Amino acid sequence: MLVRVRGGRARREMKTESAVATTEDVRAEPGRRVGRRVAFAAVLVVVEALLLGLPWWTLALAPGWPTGVVAAGTVVFVAAAVAFPVLMNLGHRRANDAAARTGDTMLGVIGVLFVWCTLAQLVRLPLLATDLSGTAVSRIVAGVGLVVTIGLLAWGYVEAMRLPRVAERSVRLDRLGAGLDGLRVVLITDTHYGPIDRAGWSRRVIDVVNELDADIVCHTGDIADGSVTARLAQAAPLGDVRARLARAYVTGNHEYYGEAQAWMDHMARLGWSTLHNEHLVVERGGDRLVVAGVDDRTAGSSGTGHRADHAAALAGADPALPVLLLAHQPQQIGLAVEHGVDLQLSGHTHGGQIWPFHYLVRLDQPSVAGLSRHGDRTQLYTSRGTGFWGPPFRVFAPSEITVLTLRSGAATS
Repeated sequence: MLVRVRGGRARREMKTESAVATTEDVRAEPGRRVGRRVAFAAVLVVVEALLLGLPWWTLALAPGWPTGVVAAGTVVFVAAAVAFPVLMNLGHRRANDAAARTGDTMLGVIGVLFVWCTLAQLVRLPLLATDLSGTAVSRIVAGVGLVVTIGLLAWGYVEAMRLPRVAERSVRLDRLGAGLDGLRVVLITDTHYGPIDRAGWSRRVIDVVNELDADIVCHTGDIADGSVTARLAQAAPLGDVRARLARAYVTGNHEYYGEAQAWMDHMARLGWSTLHNEHLVVERGGDRLVVAGVDDRTAGSSGTGHRADHAAALAGADPALPVLLLAHQPQQIGLAVEHGVDLQLSGHTHGGQIWPFHYLVRLDQPSVAGLSRHGDRTQLYTSRGTGFWGPPFRVFAPSEITVLTLRSGAATS
């Protein structure tokens, strides 16, 4: 039974004065704006030169191909270097889905190609000790890099587009009452409905969710890349999610790239509890659980008037009750520990999405995937995500629909 909904303060207002003030604050002199654009362009050129330069050298130049082959390969890489920023700008700043699909795919191809052309250089070392010529060695290296790249991209595309696997995990909460032992929490996150129309995929995901016999279903943000209007058909199946006690949603950082309030309102219309620094309480068998949610940590700089506020989210909650917190980013776990949360559910990381970029994610987040403990009481479950962002590839980072069975510390095993 859902027994109450609480919040610390009024959440639904758009703060016009704040937005105007923020707009005025970020105005810069024309000279500074030009300087920033020049600096950004310079960084872009350097990054592109690195990411495309090594594959160009590995595949086109070093193997000593005939002049025509080298020239053709060079044209391909130069064309990619020119087209990529144009497509990304059109796709993600001008909301052109065709350009976004192409640009995002190029981003994935460039990333995988760079990594495996780099790692392919390791093949060069033992080959140099053989009687093979330098040209032959370079051609073997090029072949290894290209074949592995093509294979991983093909496999990664299938992994990204497939129905996510169901990941099941039991989590023991010492403060959970015996009446709630066995409570089933289903987590979906980072659906990222976007330029690739995945309405059918979305329907199949929700069909799986509805087969999982959930007491609570949670969505921890990054619903979509784009407006509610543009992604309406893909998000529509979320309205059919079934849960015995509650359906709860919090914003992710991608909501704040566009229409955060519109997505919150839309999820409310679909029947979800939008936990905008708020909580609700569920009850079963005479025992209760606080389900709280906070805005994404980027909300405060979004100009929307939103911000993550753990104190507001828990205002009025009985401090003796266990707390399940929804927070998009694992990095929000520090404040969860401070506020005595028992279990935080997060997404955001995608498990790295494309190996080995999870190492970069780990520099920013305390967890990339799975269950971890923080402090004496608080546990964190980080999902690898249900969908994917941008490049339609998942390499060694499979998507998931998560089922967490909560076990009571007071129950006998």
